[in-house]
Amino acid sequence: MLTDEFSELEEQRLNKLEKMREQGVEPYPTRSHKDHSNADAIVAFEKAEADGSTEPVEVVFAGRLRAIRNMGKLSFAHIEDRSGKVQLLFRVNELGEEKLDEFVRFYDLGDFIEASGTMFRTRRGEVTLQVADFRMLAKALLQLPADKDEVVDGEVVRHAQLSDPETRYRQRYVDLAVNPEVREIFKIRAKTVKALREFLDERGFLEVETPILQPIYGGAAAKPFTTYHNQLHQELYLRISFELYLKRLLVGGLDRVYEIGRDFRNEGVSFKHNPEFTQLEFYMAYADYMKIMEITEQMVSQVAQKVLGTMKIQYDGNEIDLTPPWNRLQIRQGLIDQAGIDIQQYLDAESLEAVMREKKIDFKPGVSRGKLINTLLETFLEPIMIQPTFLYDYPRDISPLAKAKPEDPTTVERFEGYIGGMELCNAFTELNDPLDQEQRFLEMGHTYAEDEEELNPMDEDYLRAMAYGMPPNGGLGLGVDRFVMLLTGQHTLREVILFPHLRDADQDNKKS
Repeated sequence: MLTDEFSELEEQRLNKLEKMREQGVEPYPTRSHKDHSNADAIVAFEKAEADGSTEPVEVVFAGRLRAIRNMGKLSFAHIEDRSGKVQLLFRVNELGEEKLDEFVRFYDLGDFIEASGTMFRTRRGEVTLQVADFRMLAKALLQLPADKDEVVDGEVVRHAQLSDPETRYRQRYVDLAVNPEVREIFKIRAKTVKALREFLDERGFLEVETPILQPIYGGAAAKPFTTYHNQLHQELYLRISFELYLKRLLVGGLDRVYEIGRDFRNEGVSFKHNPEFTQLEFYMAYADYMKIMEITEQMVSQVAQKVLGTMKIQYDGNEIDLTPPWNRLQIRQGLIDQAGIDIQQYLDAESLEAVMREKKIDFKPGVSRGKLINTLLETFLEPIMIQPTFLYDYPRDISPLAKAKPEDPTTVERFEGYIGGMELCNAFTELNDPLDQEQRFLEMGHTYAEDEEELNPMDEDYLRAMAYGMPPNGGLGLGVDRFVMLLTGQHTLREVILFPHLRDADQDNKKS
């Protein structure tokens, strides 16, 4: 039971709750009569001040108690709502001894309170509510973490605060309750998603919803989560990408489509990976990857401007300018410059392995040429792409859904966008030849599938859709979580996902 693990202080809170009920006070009333946010009430009072009005500004506040100072015949407190904090003054002259004693005896840090009265300004200049009446809205039985003390007028005031990362991620509700800077991250996240939608909507893209449960997974190289539909006796997969369903819609005449939603990949957890993550994908008929580059740099920079008011962000000690145009770096030229290797001189894995071995570059032996090139770009190119950069023209064998370059069948029209040394997005000139796509599916299932997670099943229905005629098109996938990391200066996905996936707490305890 919840109360079985209560500390002595929490038992005291429980006792207070019981005594309130004994005195006929309900600590969890059904309704609140709040009529102003804290910020709105302060604005109303300051306006009345500026107008020289003598009419009292009467308000009803509600919020969580964040600081309490009991000083005999009076008490000060701060309550917080979504708009900010405001000070309350409880004084025996207005409330009477019995009512003031109720506040002192029963109210604790973290409780939700409703207070009514008139606004005034203290001698120290702080806009404050002179409390005429108050009541409990929700008694907090568990004590919020309190590890920050502040001395005010010689009195020690304890404020709630939480800094332990493990506790913050596992108990995000506490993290949000006591750390306003964390709430700000998720406000920015919400604004970012809204701004992405607005950007695409304004350009004629249609937002759609595609299946999360899929009979055949595809669109990426990742191991899926599996589930089972009891009524249909059917094994299903949580989607790893929206791609194949969104491109079906191009066949149906929806020329510009996008989706913002969850993807699921049964993979490890790291600072930039979570098994469940938010992705934006859009597809645009009659566009190639160069056109998608232009739209992407416009979208990212304009969203930053709308959300932050600037196209310049601070990330990992660097000032990053998102203003278009971004750098464009061809993989071949980049590796010539940084690694001294011209990949066009090594057209098979064996010869590329040999030169990497000669140059003492670490690699996994026995993999495809494309994966060796990927190792080179991760080693030599990713770390230098701090300013926004499009890295383009990828090996065909690690890009099975992209169109080959007309002059080079081993290379495809694909780019990835990097900011702060981190991949933000991935895009192709999309393959629309059903016969070529069928051959790629066969290769994905055999030739290039070196790991179990790369085994991609043949999607016959997708091929059928392509065979009806798919217009030439370009598509983009953008990691929303990583984008929010950049905009908020965070260095792990766990800071920008409300409830990140964590190892089971019991497993951690056993290991320790």
